[in-house]
Amino acid sequence: MATRTRVFAAVLAWCAIAGAVGYSGVLLSLPRPVLQVILFTLTAACLTGYFAVSRVRGDIDALGTRALIAIHLSRFVGAYFLILHEQGRLPTAFAVYGGWGDIITASGALALLTLPMRGTRVRLLVGVWNLYGFVEICFVVATAGICGMRDPDSMFELAKLPLSLLPTFLVPLIIASHVVIFVHLRAAAMGARSR
Repeated sequence: MATRTRVFAAVLAWCAIAGAVGYSGVLLSLPRPVLQVILFTLTAACLTGYFAVSRVRGDIDALGTRALIAIHLSRFVGAYFLILHEQGRLPTAFAVYGGWGDIITASGALALLTLPMRGTRVRLLVGVWNLYGFVEICFVVATAGICGMRDPDSMFELAKLPLSLLPTFLVPLIIASHVVIFVHLRAAAMGARSR
């Protein structure tokens, strides 16, 4: 099976499982902090797979930085956060900052995808964008946790579809992709220095 096909099949299977879990409603009965535990566990599993399993790392690295940046187009979901906030279904602290931060990150990803993925300037742009996106997603995860601890009902939307896909699928994938992009940038910089 080709590398891209293997990775796509694995991601699709993970998404299907996450969707089935969301559809089942099981997340609705769990205390909200459990969503954070699920998110951290899945993120750790992704990163452990990347760093500990050479075949996984080889498959992911073969996709290239452009494919990892493209994952972040999904962060246009931030617009939905803003809509839910206007409807009173998500708290301001989470929805407004997270919504706009994700929209900015997704817009940056879209702009980067128009550039060739080579050269020091492009690497610098990718690095700045990646750092911003990483800090932003970590802040959003922390804010979701704080909001959920203060008022568990305020984060109810994250326990049901479609937003249940965030802690069970998309956010772990996003965080892991940021880390892998950092690894790619470091490797590219070291390769450029050795020339």
